[in-house]
Amino acid sequence: MNTASLTMQEQHLNSLRELLLSADGKKRAAYVLCGRTVIDTDPWDGQSHRKFTSYEVISVPDNEIISDFAEHITWKTDSFVRALQTAQAKKLTVALFHSHPKGSDKFSSQDDTNEPDLIQLAQNRNGSDTQLLSVILTPEDNLLGRLWITPQETIPLRMIQVVGDSIRLHYPNRGQGVSPVAFQRQALAFGEALNQDLSMLRIGVVGCGGTGSAVAMLLPKMGVRNIALFDKDIVEDTNLNRLHGACQPDANAMTPKVEVVARSLVELGLDVQVKTYEAWVGESICRDVLKALDVIFCCTDDHVGRLMLNRFAYYYVTPIFDMGLAIEVSQTEATSFQALDGRVTVLAPAPGHNCLLCREVINPVIARDEGLKRTNPTEYERRKAEAYVIGEGNPSPAVVLFTTEVAIMAMQELVHRLQGFRGKDGSTAHRVRKFHLMSDRKPAAVPNLSCPVCGNVGVQWWGRGDIVPFLNQVE
Repeated sequence: MNTASLTMQEQHLNSLRELLLSADGKKRAAYVLCGRTVIDTDPWDGQSHRKFTSYEVISVPDNEIISDFAEHITWKTDSFVRALQTAQAKKLTVALFHSHPKGSDKFSSQDDTNEPDLIQLAQNRNGSDTQLLSVILTPEDNLLGRLWITPQETIPLRMIQVVGDSIRLHYPNRGQGVSPVAFQRQALAFGEALNQDLSMLRIGVVGCGGTGSAVAMLLPKMGVRNIALFDKDIVEDTNLNRLHGACQPDANAMTPKVEVVARSLVELGLDVQVKTYEAWVGESICRDVLKALDVIFCCTDDHVGRLMLNRFAYYYVTPIFDMGLAIEVSQTEATSFQALDGRVTVLAPAPGHNCLLCREVINPVIARDEGLKRTNPTEYERRKAEAYVIGEGNPSPAVVLFTTEVAIMAMQELVHRLQGFRGKDGSTAHRVRKFHLMSDRKPAAVPNLSCPVCGNVGVQWWGRGDIVPFLNQVE
C-alpha cells in the first residue's frame, strides 16, 4: 500500500465534535469503526490505495479515563480491546480520534509515544496485518490523520473527506495554494480554497450523452484535473445536436462517446488527466476506478446502472449527483408541454438524502429487464415477445438547452457543497426545475424505513466499503 485516505459521514463528525470538543478544554478520545476499500491501482497516480469509510462511532467511557488535561489524556485499554473485537468480527478497522484543545494540527510527542503500543496491541489481538487509524480533531474543525501499518511505520492520510449536506476536504496546505492564471477570476468569486479543492478531487461522469458531455466539459473549466468517463455507446447522427465535442466525422466513424469527450477535454489545455472506460459502469473492470472516485455524476438513462450506483453511494460514502430530464409533449395539434422537468438528486449517507428507489426515480421492473437484456439477450427477446418485459418504446425527446442546464444545476450543487455560496441551508438533496413553468421545486420523499438502501434496514451498510459479494448483491 502506498497511499491512504478517510471519508467520513458528516453525522459521525457531528457526534465526534460533541464527544471530543469539551467545554472544559480537556483532551478527549473516541473510536470510529471504519469500512475498508482496497484499490489495487489508482488510475491517476498508479499507486495502490486504501480508502477507509466511517461506519460507527464509539465513545470512551468516563469511568475508563485515568487522567485528562489540555495536553494529554490517559485511559484504560478495555474499550479499545472491545472495539478491536467488534472490528475483527465485522471486518472493519479501528480509528482512534482525539482532540487537541489548543488547536495544534500536528501529532504530539505523546501521540508518537503511545500509539505504537496501541497498534502493537491491535496486531497481537487481531493479527499482524491489522492496521490502526489515528486522527486529530481541533477546535477549528481541522482534521489530520495517519495510518499505522506497524509500530514503526505510518502513512499520512492524503485526504480526509466529510460527506453530508456539505462536502469538506482536509489535506496538507489546504488554502495555501495559488490558482493558475486560468482560474484566478474564479478565485476572486469563491476563494483560493475552492480551486484547490476541485484540483484535488477525482470525479467520474457516468454517461457521456447530452447531459454527461456537458458536465464533463464544465469540470476542467472549474479546475478539476482528474476525470473518469464511462459510456459504452458510440456517436450517432442523432447525438450531434447535444453531445458536446462531437462532430459529423465522429458519427460517420462511430467513434466511442468517451473518446470524443476525452479528446475535447484534453484539447482545452488545462492540465486535465482523463481516464476513459468504454464499458457499462456495472462491469467489474470499472470497480477499481469507481472506488477511487471522490464524487460521481450519474448521467445515464438506464435504470440498472442507476440501481447499482444508488447503492454504491451509501456503501462507499461517495456523493453521487444523479440527473434526469423528462420532456412530455402533448399529442394535440397545438404543441404544448405536459412536462419539461430537469432533476438533480444527491445521493449520500445523510439524513434527508433519500435514495432513488424511495423517490421513485428508478423503476425496478425496467432495471430487471435491462439487466436481462445485457446478460441474456436471447431470453430477453423471448420474454419481450411474450409481453413479460417492457418493450423498447420510442426515443425520448432531448434538447441541448435543457440537458446543458441540468448539468449546470448539478455543478452548482457540487460547488455549493464544497464552498457554501448559497448560505447555511443552501444544500438541496432533490431539485426539480420546471423549465416551462419557470420554477424550481424540492419534492419531498416519504421515508421508507424498510428500504434496503436508505432506510433503517439499509443503514447497517452505510460506510461498509468492500464486502463480498460486491454491494451485497448476487452476481
